[in-house]
Amino acid sequence: MMTRSPQGRTNRLTRPSIAVAAAVAVTAGVVAAAPDAKTAEPTPKLSLIAASTSVTLDSWKEDPGVYLDLGTYLTSENGAFELKVTRKSYKAPVVATQVFRNGKKTTTKALPAGLVKDFSGLPDFAQIKLTDAAGKTVLSQTEAFCPNNASGRVRPDAPANSKYPQSCPVNPFTLGSVWGVENGWASNTYAGYYSKPVRLAAGTYTAKINVTKKYRDLFGIANQTRTVKVTVRERSWEEPPPVPAGSRSAASAHEGHEGHGKAAAPSAASGHGAHAAHGAPARAEAPATRTTGAAPTFNVGHGPYPPAPPALPWALKKESLQRQSFSAAKVGDGAGQTDGSRQAPGVKPNAKRPTGKATVPDVPKPDLRSLPAYGITVSDGYEEVPGKDYLAFSANVWNAGPAKLVVDGFRSPGKELMDAYQYFYDADGKQVGYTPTGTMEWDPRPGHEHWHFTDFASYRLLKADQKESVRSGKEAFCLANTDAVDYTVKNANWHPDNTDLSTACGQENSISVREVLDVGSGDTYTQDLPGQSFDITDLPNGTYYIQVLANPENRLKETNHNNNSALRKVVLGGKKGARTVKVPAHHLVDAN
Repeated sequence: MMTRSPQGRTNRLTRPSIAVAAAVAVTAGVVAAAPDAKTAEPTPKLSLIAASTSVTLDSWKEDPGVYLDLGTYLTSENGAFELKVTRKSYKAPVVATQVFRNGKKTTTKALPAGLVKDFSGLPDFAQIKLTDAAGKTVLSQTEAFCPNNASGRVRPDAPANSKYPQSCPVNPFTLGSVWGVENGWASNTYAGYYSKPVRLAAGTYTAKINVTKKYRDLFGIANQTRTVKVTVRERSWEEPPPVPAGSRSAASAHEGHEGHGKAAAPSAASGHGAHAAHGAPARAEAPATRTTGAAPTFNVGHGPYPPAPPALPWALKKESLQRQSFSAAKVGDGAGQTDGSRQAPGVKPNAKRPTGKATVPDVPKPDLRSLPAYGITVSDGYEEVPGKDYLAFSANVWNAGPAKLVVDGFRSPGKELMDAYQYFYDADGKQVGYTPTGTMEWDPRPGHEHWHFTDFASYRLLKADQKESVRSGKEAFCLANTDAVDYTVKNANWHPDNTDLSTACGQENSISVREVLDVGSGDTYTQDLPGQSFDITDLPNGTYYIQVLANPENRLKETNHNNNSALRKVVLGGKKGARTVKVPAHHLVDAN
């Protein structure tokens, strides 16, 4: 049975996900006319711009610190800025290649070895210097840049949508990614979720932002420093919001907007009631003004990594602020709103059971693979099982393609289980076959309340001789595309649906459910509660292996059943009630 992890249970990270495009009007300093297609050079022209000459940032008394979203963007003209980032295996380093597209012609250029260390972005890309009113330097630092950060068009004739993914993955076992700034678009240079707040006293400052020299030289970016006036104001959750002179109160203004028919955002209590079942971020939400349009992610139950950086800090959702009419924008990614929550409508299942004879046609099928376990910690049994020691971990099963995994569940009236079927499609996307593939079951426990596909994966703790020792109780899953594992494989979908559990996995009264694992994406689950994690209370100290096994009963049809297992070495130590775990590096990946 699948279980989600409540906030604060263990010292673990929260999951992965996805930063999305914001509809920003950042036209200042950008040439409005598109380059002439006949004379344009194939090399994109990159520029650093500032959306505004001034910004106001909040520092909260209860959680002091300022998030330096200064509103600077990298624009790409004369073609898209595209990077392909890969590694051959976990024994090989991460390498990056720039891709140039000129009509049907594609060329590449290898970037310097060691430029990137992982898949989270270009390190030390932006240089930020902050001086106070007296001219004294109070901050000088560099920040990484994910080209897939929140972005928007900078001219009206630019493509309506960006073809590039909406995040830079941070799963330590990512294998491939594509980063890009669409032609005529701009991507926020702010590191967002992954940046640390800085302590700044209330007052005025001057920020100077530039691209560091190595990237200016590498990509031909002009040496242009952008200057932004920064006002830091100190706020408190217990104080009413500031009201600009001559304006209505925040409450009346908010009421006026709601009067236009805009759906009111859920309160903190109702929001958590709807989604907290899937887990909550271990990290406190970063504060932000209510006009940012940002909101916390609720798609964290699969764990263990946070969504990729949004353009703006997470909106503060506190009961006190709710009473003062502080309301985050309605959660969800859509036109003009991209809060990083990765919520998407659940894929629509077939209305009826398949008819005709079940067949498994000779067409492309998914290839399910397991990643080594990570996020490995030792925990106790909490109040549920006192006196026990458990080994908690996170695991991911992903689809290497070339076809997506599509499973429909159909419910007979009065039956507790749904009958599950796997579907197959030809190259044109036409359904050409199906086969029974087990069942789906409803999990009624608070924090779950969705349909699980049974026998999707299993987890085992093996002894040093790699024979089974302890088996996790985790067997049933709600499939969701939580992690971009390798977007360079054939047919990878850079914009997968069903990324949010609350919409992808059905309701108790559902008559049918469709669950999909798209090509290039994986689904991470955090095993940190008794019944999921491994009971190590009476296990002797020594070396063990966590095995992640996809499709353990081979119920699902796939191209290769020989790559479904992954092992991660762990070393248990300590004494009962105070067990320890050491996690050696997995080749070049040194992440627990």
